[in-house]
Amino acid sequence: MSASDRLGVTLALGEAHGASPSDPEPTMSANEELTIQPAVSGAPGPDAPAAIRVEDLHKSFRIPTQRVDSLKERAVHPFSSRDYRELHALDGISFEIRQGEFFGIVGRNGSGKSTLLKLLASIYRADSGRIQIAGRLAPFIELGVGFNQELTARENVVLNGVMMGLTPKEVRERQDAVIDFAELHDFADLKLKNFSSGMLVRLAFSVMLQADADVLLIDEVLAVGDAAFQQKCADAFQQMKGEGKTIVLVTHDMASVEQYCHRAMLLADGEVKYMGAPALTGNEYLKLNFEGESSGTGADDDGSDGAKLLECKLVDDDGEEIFTVEERQPIRFRLALELQRKTDALHLRFVLANSTEFGLFEFGTLLTEAAGDDLTPDKRLTVEVSVENRFAAGRHFLNCGIHSPNGINVYRPKAASFVVFGAKDTRGVMAADYEIKVASEDRG
Repeated sequence: MSASDRLGVTLALGEAHGASPSDPEPTMSANEELTIQPAVSGAPGPDAPAAIRVEDLHKSFRIPTQRVDSLKERAVHPFSSRDYRELHALDGISFEIRQGEFFGIVGRNGSGKSTLLKLLASIYRADSGRIQIAGRLAPFIELGVGFNQELTARENVVLNGVMMGLTPKEVRERQDAVIDFAELHDFADLKLKNFSSGMLVRLAFSVMLQADADVLLIDEVLAVGDAAFQQKCADAFQQMKGEGKTIVLVTHDMASVEQYCHRAMLLADGEVKYMGAPALTGNEYLKLNFEGESSGTGADDDGSDGAKLLECKLVDDDGEEIFTVEERQPIRFRLALELQRKTDALHLRFVLANSTEFGLFEFGTLLTEAAGDDLTPDKRLTVEVSVENRFAAGRHFLNCGIHSPNGINVYRPKAASFVVFGAKDTRGVMAADYEIKVASEDRG
């Protein structure tokens, strides 16, 4: 039974690791099948029946640690053992997608997204776990797979339509609609080997839209063609969403996740790290992307200029070091410095700069003994800085300067590096609040 013809079946997956194409087919268990319910418009509620149910899914790959690059090496050492390392692509993930739900799957490269999609499509066989799918499945993991370069566009529409489970009669009835949607009417009888790459993906996407499937698996295919065609694709997805089809979208584009999806799931290291509203999932994804980056340059080497900047970190409300901050959330820094000689006054100056090192905002303070500030040499001085965040998304730096009238002079460019992130793409250097009003009046 092919993936495209599967209707309400359960895949009971065995325990073998490193499955190969010669492994036995997964067994079908009809007594635990999911059934299709009538589609409803809008976001499906928590009581909606499941379209996809995944339970404790595991998948590993064996990666050779020693490469055999030539026939000579294989001939000289035919019986030499090869060492492998185990790559756990999915490590016991479980989730459920409801019927009529547009569900997003996001994650960094290597997180297990594509592996999961291929398991759902029965391209891979899992090591253990269970997958249940209600309804007819259509996977679109790579647009254009199965196209024959020596056939015309019309002939390829028929070929791919049949591969998706349509009858030849059904495909021929929809052939003109596919060609028209792809805007390839003038090239319908041209062989595909003469098509540009953009024309190929437009044709493939148009064929995909004709799939009579209850569940669609889609891997990064939204941005195809020029701006006008992308809008047509967006309209088509909104229509499928309104029709109540169950759609699983794997993508790196957080804007698409927010625009289309009812819910989204974040994968990291083969595990489910977050599942929930698209905007919140997108924020968690952006945090994960910049996690673990160093935010500061550490201590000054010798303090010969009269002071040492011991640390400069971006911190959260609890004082823990972080590396990203969401748009409109306060930016907080913690600095530690040590004076090497006596002074009566100390100027602290800061410049916030963007990724092009353009200074966005300069500020500072004056510390004096007269005001009660302790400027004793060899004492650790901690400085807390909080800045209102109106900066656009992107990489930013904090430049730090320490100066005094008696010659202390320390300047540390890029003392801290951090990323401002947000779900919406803000152009320019700042994200200011704004309001637009439009009024009309009759011409007198």
